[in-house]
Amino acid sequence: MKIFTDERCTTYFRLGHPERPERIATTLKKLKSQTALPIAWGAPGPVDEQAILRAHAREHLERLREPRDFDADTPFYEDIDRYARASVGAALAALDAARAGDSVFSLMRPPGHHATRQRAMGFCYLNNPAITALAAVAAGEKRVAVYDFDVHHGNGTEAILLNQPNTAVYSIHQHPCYPGTGTRNVGDNCFNFPLPPQTPRGEYRHVLESALEHLQCFKPRLVIVSAGFDAYLHDPLAQETLEREDFHWLGASLRRLGVPIVSLLEGGYSEDLPDLILAYLTGLEGK
Repeated sequence: MKIFTDERCTTYFRLGHPERPERIATTLKKLKSQTALPIAWGAPGPVDEQAILRAHAREHLERLREPRDFDADTPFYEDIDRYARASVGAALAALDAARAGDSVFSLMRPPGHHATRQRAMGFCYLNNPAITALAAVAAGEKRVAVYDFDVHHGNGTEAILLNQPNTAVYSIHQHPCYPGTGTRNVGDNCFNFPLPPQTPRGEYRHVLESALEHLQCFKPRLVIVSAGFDAYLHDPLAQETLEREDFHWLGASLRRLGVPIVSLLEGGYSEDLPDLILAYLTGLEGK
């Protein structure tokens, strides 16, 4: 397993905000102290401006440098454009490693799947999964799927990849819940699996599996995973029912697809996040 991270992503914060540095810091501590999973460490790579501009308007990149909050949930931080680009850089480095045969995970913040072509929102500034998917297609990959199991709908990924050739998006999420989208399929390539709050665990897992079966019908050559761990029973920002074992099962299920998997951290705000990530990674590794 190769994990791409940069401890500098823990150096910005706003007091009381749930998307906090400890999400990364405590996970790093857990992963570095465990012995069950051999880990190689990688750093974010450089980011070609063109890779970002496939997914975002230039005006959006300029807006990221303006010192005012984007919305009530999404603060402006000094150098947030640099932090967001580093998160993209880790995702793209993970893509290269996955295409070369490595099992990979990008352990970075900020997350990305809510950011639209022209707007930062939902704790997200640049859309890591959409940028990575379009980079994969530009590099010659045919049939790139995004599998988003974050409890919140990946509205930005959907909006950016809507009807984009050689891509498909599958999002499993709670509804009603932020951002209020994802109630139906849209376009030719965006498929949504909304679930009500407090969906019984077995039913939730059945829908995750159903989405994977739909994804397999697309016959992807590469899968990008928006790995959010906030459908967890004790997550403070949603009302779902998954447990640690379900994230291990998700990792193992994705492994069985038999194609390169690029997993990017999205949400997950409970104190148990390090254990959930480790469970997912051990499943990905077949352990």
